[in-house]
Amino acid sequence: MAAEALLFDMDGTLVDSTAVITDLWRRWCDRHGVDAEALLRVSHGRRTIETVRRFAPPGVDPEVEAAALTDAAATACDGFTAIPGAVDLLRSLPSSRWAIVTSADRAIARSWLTLTGLPIPEVLVTAEDVVAGKPDPDGYLQAARRLGCAPGRSVVFEDAPAGLAAGRASGARVVALATTLGPEDMHDHDWVPDLSGVTYTPEMSGQLAFSG
Repeated sequence: MAAEALLFDMDGTLVDSTAVITDLWRRWCDRHGVDAEALLRVSHGRRTIETVRRFAPPGVDPEVEAAALTDAAATACDGFTAIPGAVDLLRSLPSSRWAIVTSADRAIARSWLTLTGLPIPEVLVTAEDVVAGKPDPDGYLQAARRLGCAPGRSVVFEDAPAGLAAGRASGARVVALATTLGPEDMHDHDWVPDLSGVTYTPEMSGQLAFSG
């Protein structure tokens, strides 16, 4: 697969934060009488503020609640692991050829990448950088532009429906990871179980190879 630039989601694509984030959301739902299962079905891949606005009951300040959740996620120190293959793949990439586009805030992104031993890219597009979060394609369009690459010559790696939709809407080629969705949900996507079988050769237009 040809690719001039590789654009990665973070949570579920490079970092597994499932235990931490599920616990934070469940405790928030308990405090506010919100259906946790309904929230968790749609929250992954979306900005915290957008999820809070959707589910917060009347009288609850979404900005205050989102800030508290963000602070808790950014200061958590345990429960994070790198997705298999992520460390080796990112460390093999030229800095001018890859970016991260995440719905997380910048403080969360930098903390989680550091905790899991993943490099922090020169181009890191976070929740603060976009007006509309995924499934809007703005984050991926920004990342491609900052790398000097046309979106159509980029490959997006994503794991959640909102992110997959954002990648497709940007015009990039999209590869799904079966880390959040199962293989049975991937019939409409190019997909891999994780990143352990993905390699990249940057010469000329660049070539992605998949094995395993």
